Amino acid sequence: MTGGPSAPAPDWGGALARAAAHAPFLAGLIARQPALVERLAAGAGDEALALARSAGAGAPDIGTALRRERRALALVLAIGDLAGAFPLARVTAELSAFADRALDAAIREALQQRVPEAEPAGFIALALGKHGAEELNYSSDIDPILLFDPERMPRLAREEPGEAAARYARRVVQTLARIDAEGYVFRVDLRLRPASEVSPPALSLDAALTHYESSALAWERAAFIRARACAGDIPAGQAFLAAIRPFVWRKSLDFGAIAEIGRLTARIREAKEGPLRPGPGFNLKTGRGGIREVEFFAQTHQLIHGGRNPALRLRGVRATLDALAAAGLIHPENARVLGDSYDRLRTLEHRLQMVLDQQTHALPTDPAALDNVARLDGLPDGAALVAELTAITEAVGSRYDTLIAAHGNPSGASMVVPAQGSAEAGGAARSLVEQLAALGFDDAAGLAERVEGWKGGRVRALRSEAARAAFDAIQPALLAALARSPEPVRAFNRWEQLLTRLPSALNLFHLLEARPALLELLAKVLSLAPPLADALAARPDLLDPLIDASAFDLPGGVAELVAEFSAGEADDDYERLLDRVRRRVGERRFTLGVQLIEGATDPLALAAANARVAEAALRVLADAATAEFEAAHGKVPGGELVVLGLGRFGGGALTHASDLDLIYLFTGDFAVESDGPRPLGASLYFNRLATRISAALSVPTAAGALYEVDTRLRPSGTQGPLAASLDSFARYQHEQAWTWEHMALCRARPVYGSPAAQAALAAIVGEVLLIPRDRAKLRSDVLEMRARMAAHKPPQGPLDAKLLRGGLVDLEFIVHFLQLATGQGLSPALPQALRGLAGVGLVPERLALAHDRLTRLLVAARLLAPKADEHRAGPRSALAAATGYANWDSVTAGLVEARTIVAEAWRQVFEDKLEIA
Repeated sequence: MTGGPSAPAPDWGGALARAAAHAPFLAGLIARQPALVERLAAGAGDEALALARSAGAGAPDIGTALRRERRALALVLAIGDLAGAFPLARVTAELSAFADRALDAAIREALQQRVPEAEPAGFIALALGKHGAEELNYSSDIDPILLFDPERMPRLAREEPGEAAARYARRVVQTLARIDAEGYVFRVDLRLRPASEVSPPALSLDAALTHYESSALAWERAAFIRARACAGDIPAGQAFLAAIRPFVWRKSLDFGAIAEIGRLTARIREAKEGPLRPGPGFNLKTGRGGIREVEFFAQTHQLIHGGRNPALRLRGVRATLDALAAAGLIHPENARVLGDSYDRLRTLEHRLQMVLDQQTHALPTDPAALDNVARLDGLPDGAALVAELTAITEAVGSRYDTLIAAHGNPSGASMVVPAQGSAEAGGAARSLVEQLAALGFDDAAGLAERVEGWKGGRVRALRSEAARAAFDAIQPALLAALARSPEPVRAFNRWEQLLTRLPSALNLFHLLEARPALLELLAKVLSLAPPLADALAARPDLLDPLIDASAFDLPGGVAELVAEFSAGEADDDYERLLDRVRRRVGERRFTLGVQLIEGATDPLALAAANARVAEAALRVLADAATAEFEAAHGKVPGGELVVLGLGRFGGGALTHASDLDLIYLFTGDFAVESDGPRPLGASLYFNRLATRISAALSVPTAAGALYEVDTRLRPSGTQGPLAASLDSFARYQHEQAWTWEHMALCRARPVYGSPAAQAALAAIVGEVLLIPRDRAKLRSDVLEMRARMAAHKPPQGPLDAKLLRGGLVDLEFIVHFLQLATGQGLSPALPQALRGLAGVGLVPERLALAHDRLTRLLVAARLLAPKADEHRAGPRSALAAATGYANWDSVTAGLVEARTIVAEAWRQVFEDKLEIA
């Protein structure tokens, strides 16, 4: 292992001595470059490096200049490396930077040979592999992809663009790869370009885009993880990489491609020639536990998770491993071990290449030569080198084994033990009707006819041969999972609805094949949760996050979620940001719903988590809408938008179906104009901005909708402006507001705006809630409002924990009456308000128990029984589990007990009987 806080001081003299004694290539450079040797011997590494970069000055042509610079850099970097002065990252970065300079110089020389003074507009070099990652080997090939824009590339008038580009490409390769008395610059391999066996050496941008968008293979996705524009027209190259970003970083998991990468990783081991374990002839790159296994370990995780997490879209192997650990996707110890092992393997790879300047990765087979490499590194002999490599490769190989187990054999991974009575029972294949009957389905013949109809052309997603084959692979396990679900026929019907609504389902089938445990979860969702089933029909990729155990962790705080939803690409526009936020919020809400189905988390915690997700979404979208609006209209001097959340959002406890109750307000003078190119008066400005934010939250896009937004609680209701100034809001609340509007403020809290603006708004709300009131009139108003609500909004069924008498609405009326009458318990969160009121003896402590029971039932029923009326056994059992009860009878008994507690509190507070029968 390398590196450490107490690394020894650089040994320049020892490095020069070992190089001269054990590396003929370096010995030759030492003899030919005394000026560099003098500086290196004196320990002036940076000075020597600067001199090496200028070694080509005065050369007769570009090729010669680059060859001279390459030789000088080879010496300085090797000695700095051997001396312990230049860490691996610096060596590889310097080599990669030289490759960039060399490619760029060769491109300019090729163009200017035919079009003097031409700039390389429209001719692009993309770096891939270690060059792209800026981790180039000591004696590495480079593997560029050369592209051109036929409209912008300089060429002679009589030349076709493709012919000119091919001529330039051949000239570039010749300049860099030709060997002469001065040596060579780089071996150049163009075989990573699309269809390299038949395509020209340089491709047009349109041809390349078409290939990557339509026919590229999985390994090409992996190759582009580390791609960057390195030479020629770099801005055009960066634009091209941005254009193919969706090809590389898929928003939804592509388990077909990931399985192909897995098969490739397994084949690398199977096809490996030479020793399997470290020893003479062992290959540091392709051997078990070698360099490539660390790279593939990192890249496979990137392919799986990088589409949803831009923080993982890194080119360097060590940086990627660290990012995977930071994201909780691999254990930090695995990241450290793999990273340290990678650095040491790469360092030893460089030692092999320093000996004769050969692109080799295998240990010498001759024992004396192996000893020689070990001594160049500073080890006593080859045995010590082999012993160190044995420990390293075992550490890497054992971790890589887990990757192959997960992804290297997707067909094996999807094998499940057939349930009793499945298609394999009895050792003979059964008809589909017999399979369905054995699984316990009634009307097996009718269901079998429907299944065959799916594959007969009726379902669009199953019309291709590939889709039918992928579906056949999961069909037995799928039908078994549906049969085991709480409501098998309901699950079957919803699966059919989902399938018929999908334009393509190939990736979904691959996902379910690769992760068979998801079948059970999918069947539960289809059986028990209509809102989640509907969401899946629109976005089957919502299953993707569930492959990770962290999906069942509660989300962090609002600031953490804001960072998660905001993370994107620097060139994202407003529409892409809206889609990204919708996608990530949708995933969060879906996983929270699944947690409820699984009975894994207290519904009270899920309600709080849903509120944090909504607040974070509001912040990100409001910031984005504001930035977009300011670009056109500027800012209002001294003014800003501030948003008040009310109802369940204000109280920090949302159900899956909750609207967002919002009031938009603004600070400053309503008469001031904005300072942008199209100025608006403050009132119009903030009303239009509020409209845009509401649209960002509620208008559906390709990624779906987020929330229904309800702004009817604003001053003067639907008759008033959407956004009002803080001053007018304060006046309205003090002078015109009805009692019900003050009750609404009891569950209000600022959810957007600067800290100062939110504090000012909170102060206004606090002042209004403390206004002295006539208790008798307040009581009369509250009872009248509740009677009117009972008449116009009756309960939706026997599970309506909100509207049933003795339910949450009655509990809230008790709390809000006491808050306004006494000024006690002034918290928008009902649990805290109840604790405050109970602490001063205004309500019984048992009312908090009733609140928790009613809220758990409300949160669970909104997902599992949206109509608040559930008579089937499956959802009843799920509701009981989600709310912490042993069975359905306990649920109904608990609901009655909670309502009785509320009714008794109502009688004590209002001196009014509440009928709950």
